[in-house]
Amino acid sequence: MSFYDMEIHFIDGRPADLSIYQGKVLLLVNTASKCSYSRQFATLQQLYEKYQRYGFEILAFPCNQFNEKEPGDNSEVKAHCENQLELTFPLFEKIDVRGLHAHPIFQFLTEQTPFLGFDTETASGEWMDHFLKEKFPDIYQGDGIKWNFTKFLIDQSGQVRGRFETTTEPFEIEPSIKSLLSM
Repeated sequence: MSFYDMEIHFIDGRPADLSIYQGKVLLLVNTASKCSYSRQFATLQQLYEKYQRYGFEILAFPCNQFNEKEPGDNSEVKAHCENQLELTFPLFEKIDVRGLHAHPIFQFLTEQTPFLGFDTETASGEWMDHFLKEKFPDIYQGDGIKWNFTKFLIDQSGQVRGRFETTTEPFEIEPSIKSLLSM
């Protein structure tokens, strides 16, 4: 099964045909609007506005698995993201991104790109590495999603070209995005 064949729904409940994204560069992100990393929404929106005309899409997947930072239902999440955060990129239904009930999209992504650790040369990477090892060692183990705002870059043919952990700011991914776009 390819990425484009997977079944998912937009946040308003409509079925999403992922094949509409074939030929585009995608950044998939598991999000949580109450997370301290939700500050990344602003930069994600800026990247979206800057590169959408060149065939770039951000696909956001709200998730409540990490310290319950996305507690609302789909309609509440949609209203907050569109009205308060002014996001215009596609939002999908709330899903699990790790564990027994992880959505097949995130199972696919983590199978394609293993967890390589956090960049402990940065203060935020060192903090997250220590935090998870100390507080959530079960989450730290294996290749599963570690926290909110893990980002996956997918090329025009549906191949995963990069995994960027929570502490990687969206602007740090910009060179990788640009390298894949036909500009």
